[in-house]
Order: sequence, then structure tokens, then C-alpha cells
Amino acid sequence: MIFTMLNGIIGSIHFGILVNFKFESNVRIISQIERRLENMRLVSHNVYKKMVMCLQGNMGSDVDKRHKKLPVTALSQSMLDGGSQLGDESLIGKMMEVCGEAENKLALEQSQHEVQLEREILEPLNQLAEVDIPNILKQRKHLAKLVLDFDSAKARYQQATKAFPTAANAQAMAAKVDILKEEMDEAQNKMEICKDQVAADMYIFSSKEGEYARYYVLLLEAQAEYHRKALASIESVLPTIQSQQDKWTEKPAFGTALEEHLKRTSREVALPIEACIMMLLETGMQEEGLFRIAAGASKLKKLKAALDCSTSQLEEFYSDPHAVAGALKSYLRELPEPLMTYQLYEEWIQASSISDPDKRLQGLWVVCDMLPKANKTNFRYLVKFLAKLSLESDVNKMTASNIAIVLGPNLLWAKTEGSLAEMAATTSVHVVSIIELIINHASWFFPEGKTTIESCFIYLFYLHVCI
Repeated sequence: MIFTMLNGIIGSIHFGILVNFKFESNVRIISQIERRLENMRLVSHNVYKKMVMCLQGNMGSDVDKRHKKLPVTALSQSMLDGGSQLGDESLIGKMMEVCGEAENKLALEQSQHEVQLEREILEPLNQLAEVDIPNILKQRKHLAKLVLDFDSAKARYQQATKAFPTAANAQAMAAKVDILKEEMDEAQNKMEICKDQVAADMYIFSSKEGEYARYYVLLLEAQAEYHRKALASIESVLPTIQSQQDKWTEKPAFGTALEEHLKRTSREVALPIEACIMMLLETGMQEEGLFRIAAGASKLKKLKAALDCSTSQLEEFYSDPHAVAGALKSYLRELPEPLMTYQLYEEWIQASSISDPDKRLQGLWVVCDMLPKANKTNFRYLVKFLAKLSLESDVNKMTASNIAIVLGPNLLWAKTEGSLAEMAATTSVHVVSIIELIINHASWFFPEGKTTIESCFIYLFYLHVCI
């Protein structure tokens, strides 16, 4: 488009000596060129300003100086200082050290990226907006002035030529015409030189427009490379920080999957189950209404928090067995999957529905034996305690049936949508009967020695004979 405009004005100027010089048309074409170049200058200037605003380092500084001034560098240093202050004993301290080093690498990548942007994009873009295009526009304005000078000189020359035949002093008039002719020729020569210069500048600019457009390709390429390097830097440190997170044993027990808790703490029995049972064995076996009477909310919350952080300072809770029993119930209820598992839910219900008592016990034993190792170990530990607790029912009023009523819904529930009340109504009767039977026959379900199918049949035989 610039070529078309330029050829139009140059052609008009060139033939202006031979035909009528259409000044108004030339002014319009010149104005169009000026507006187009001015728009290019303006948008280039605006883009340059916005890109500079995106930089977080100081313009004109080298990589090291820019790196020190970046906000990410300040964040990195703050993390490193925090990690040093907290020490390796704190997981947060370890995380801060790793993150601080990672953020420092990101800051270095960012400083290198910004230096590259400044060198390859910002400086050329500023040159275009503040030097190259303004120089062309300046030359264009100078050409317009020379066109007017030439037009004025030409008009004076033509006027003198027309007046020459009627002039009284022909010799003086001829000299004047010659002078005006020289002035017109000189004005035309200046105009032609400037015209050629403007044309050359315009052609050069047009030939470089693809080069100027390349700046925006370079911008995206540089950003893509920066983000690739930043991502690689982050991904290289993620395994380390994730490993530290996974190795940290001091994590909440409540609401954590049983397998995960046991693996993290290198235990066979979950800490809340073992700790609560140990406290109850010492002070709560004869407490009336254990597991049935609610504990104080604040005391229960404090005990759960203490168990969550694996503290050994539990002496104050020995005097409140109801809080201990409440914490044990809460732990069982807050497991992501019930201790007796979702997977075996249907098997438990089917076994409890068998009408023949002996076969019902046999069916429950088979399902119990199908429990995952971790679940079976913890279930065994709990049932053994509950069986012992039921032996004190004359004092604590907690028979196997009462225990099953209050604890059963916390040991097995269906993996179905719906309210807690709906699920409880569906499974309550079956679960209570299952738990009651298992408590009453705890030594058979979980004998001290190795359990086999044959030993189960022998137990059932003697049970039948005794009845």
C-alpha cells in the first residue's frame, strides 16, 4: 500500500513540470502516508511501553544486577532464610530450603529472559518507533515544503514569462526571467533530491516490514523458551520435595487411609486405635456407658489433635475415659473407608443373613478372613479389646449387644450416596448383629495361634454340642 501511495506522489511530482501540478491530490496522498506511518509509530511505541512494564528487572542492567533486583529473588532469599531459621527438624523448614533454591533458579532464568527481550526485541522496537519512522516523517514534511517552494518559484517564473512580451524594458525583464528560471530549477532540483531520499527511505522501510514483524515472532519464541526452562527447573525439584513430604511421618491420622497411616508410621496397629485402647484398658474398663455417653466437645477435640500430631503426652486424658472412647469412635468413623471395607460390604450382609447360626458364624469367619492384612490386624486388635470390655458389663453396662449398637455403624457402612440417616437405617440391623456375634466369639474369630478352616469347623462342632 505504501508503494502505491509513494508511486502516485512521485509520479505527480515528476510530471508536474509538463502538466498541471495537482497539488490538492498530492496533499491527500501525502497525508495518507503520514497517517499510516504515524499509526505504525504509535502502535510500536505503545507495545514497547507495555512490554517494558512487564519487565520485573531494571532496564539496561546486566543479568547479575537484574537478578538481584527481581521480586522472585527476594522471595527466594526469604524462603532460604526461613528454612535456615526453622532447621531440618521442621518439614516446613526443609520445604522452604528446597523451594528457595528452586525460586532462585527461576529468578536467574527470568533475568536471562529479560536481557534477551531487551536486546533482541525492545531495543529494535524502540529504534523503529523513536528513530526510523520519525526520520521518514521528518523527510516527508521537508519534501512537502520543497514542493510548495517549487510551486511558488514556478508560479513566479510563469507570471514573468507571460509579462515579458509587453514589458517596457525588455532587457531588464529578460534578466529577471533568467533569474526566476534559475530559482525554479534550483527549487526543482532540491525537491527531486528530497523526493528521491523519501522514496529510498520508504522503500527501505517497506522492505524491512517483514523484519519488523519478526520481532513479534521472536517475542513468542523467547517466551516459549523461558517457560520451557522454568518448567524444567520446577519439574527437576518436584521429586525431591514430594519425597520429603511423603517421608514425613507427622501427619494427621484422623481422616487418613489406614494403609497410608500404617506405612508412614511403620506400625501394624493405627496409633489412635492402640493409644485409645491402652488408656481405656488402664482406666476405663469399668466406666459405665463407655462409647455410649458423649464426651465434652473441647476435651475430645484436644485429644484428637494430640493423637493427630503423634504426641506421647496423653496423661491428662487418662482421667476422662469417655473422651478417649469418643476419640476412638471418631477415628473409626472418619476413615475414608470403613475398617471392615467397602469391598466386602455385600459379603458381610449376605453372611449375616444366613438363618442357620452355625453357618452364619462360618460365613462371617470366611468374610473376616478375606479382610486385607492391615484391616484384619486392626480389626482383631479392636475386637479383642471389645470382648474384654463386654466381660465387665455387670459394672459398665456395655454388653456385646450394646457395644455393637454404638460402634457397629462406625465399622461398616455402604458406599452409596444418601444421608447418614438413610445409610444407617439400611445397614444398622445387619451390622449390629455382625459385630455382636464377632465380639461374643472373639477368641474363635481371632485365636492366639494360626487359624485354619479345620479349626473353625471344630469350634462350630463343639459349640453345637454344648448348646
